Amino acid sequence: MNATKSLINCRGRLVTLDPPLIMGILNLTPDSFSDGGRFNNEKAALLQAEKMVREGAKIIDVGPQSTRPGADFLSSAEEIRRIGTLISVLKKEFSDVLVSVDTFYSETVEFAWNEGMDIINDISGGNFDPKMFEMAAKTGLPYVLMHVNSTYDTMHDKVIEEDIILNINRYFSEKCDLLLAAGVKDIILDPGFGFGKTVEQQHQMIDELEYIGFNGYPLLIGISRKSFIYKPLGKKPADITEETQNLHRKVLDKGARILRVHDVETTRSTIENHR
Repeated sequence: MNATKSLINCRGRLVTLDPPLIMGILNLTPDSFSDGGRFNNEKAALLQAEKMVREGAKIIDVGPQSTRPGADFLSSAEEIRRIGTLISVLKKEFSDVLVSVDTFYSETVEFAWNEGMDIINDISGGNFDPKMFEMAAKTGLPYVLMHVNSTYDTMHDKVIEEDIILNINRYFSEKCDLLLAAGVKDIILDPGFGFGKTVEQQHQMIDELEYIGFNGYPLLIGISRKSFIYKPLGKKPADITEETQNLHRKVLDKGARILRVHDVETTRSTIENHR
């Protein structure tokens, strides 16, 4: 694999990924698996964003829709309603912080782009909206490409029988060709922890992370409060801080450039001590 690209272009601003950046999770949903309902009004969301920025988050990932197993399926219109003016307010209050939006709708992307969004974070890899890649190219924003099963209804089904690394790399190869053909310039790869993989497959993904991806695209890793960590231990999502940071150290060793997390302060310490 080539050396990892260390810069992304966010609305004309070149952002370095060395040292790795922290993406703080800001759920606007009433039904997210670990913090549902805590930040689903603008005041609470802003206070949480301020806390994460103070603790070291360089990216705030706004999530208007839960994608946990069994979550309600929302329309783009409902996502846009939930976002409201939050992006523009975040950009005004925290001018140096990047804002990403976790959506699989091109309509939500267009709205968020006009509000000042910096990064598209699409869990569907363009599978759930055929206009997504075209819209990503139109915005010129970096695009987070996540590995996932091909439909919304099957995204959590554990159906991959071949070697998980081969499966992920084939998917990334095909999707990156489509993104580049559409005109997307900056691609960030997310292997898709928590989506349709067994516990064993996800630990293999961590152990062999250096073999995931190609062309030096930076890796985003989102393992925070994921069930493959806490369920085998018989713990709750918020009670696996030490285990999560141990795994963060492993993925940093193997080249991760962005960590998507709930616990910003502890992750910042992990990154600082890893240098």
